[in-house]
Amino acid sequence: MPAARFESKVLSRDECVAAVAAGRYPRPLVFTNGVFDILHRGHATYLDQAAQLGATLVVAVNTDESVRRLGKGAERPLNRMEDRAALLASLGCVAAVTSFHEDTPEALIAQLKPDLIVKGGDYDMEKLPETALVKTWGGRAVAIPFEFERSTTALVKKIQGA
Repeated sequence: MPAARFESKVLSRDECVAAVAAGRYPRPLVFTNGVFDILHRGHATYLDQAAQLGATLVVAVNTDESVRRLGKGAERPLNRMEDRAALLASLGCVAAVTSFHEDTPEALIAQLKPDLIVKGGDYDMEKLPETALVKTWGGRAVAIPFEFERSTTALVKKIQGA
């Protein structure tokens, strides 16, 4: 049985940095990041909207250890990083998925030098250090408002009957 085709879009950090540096992905390069623990409609809509802002969308997922440091709850993440990355890679709008172990993706952004960084929701992009960083090479930062009010944390509470 052949491997799922989308698995080739899951890259180690070094592979992703090398692929971007080699020009494997057309620009403008759009970068976003997150936990994406239980992929839901809000995620899918946000990612597709982000992808439409450029030619290539790269998604970075938090490692399991960095998710635990975010304080989302003792049971989080519910899905291992490898599974979260694979589901993201299965989306047609996503060109590549990688991961980061730090508390923020700032170091990875510095390596990839995307043309655009995107966050979802009501982030004040001007307050993020990632915004100042991307602007140093002429990039920009955009917040995409949530179109569907979905939340993995809320879903977990609903499943638990809370």
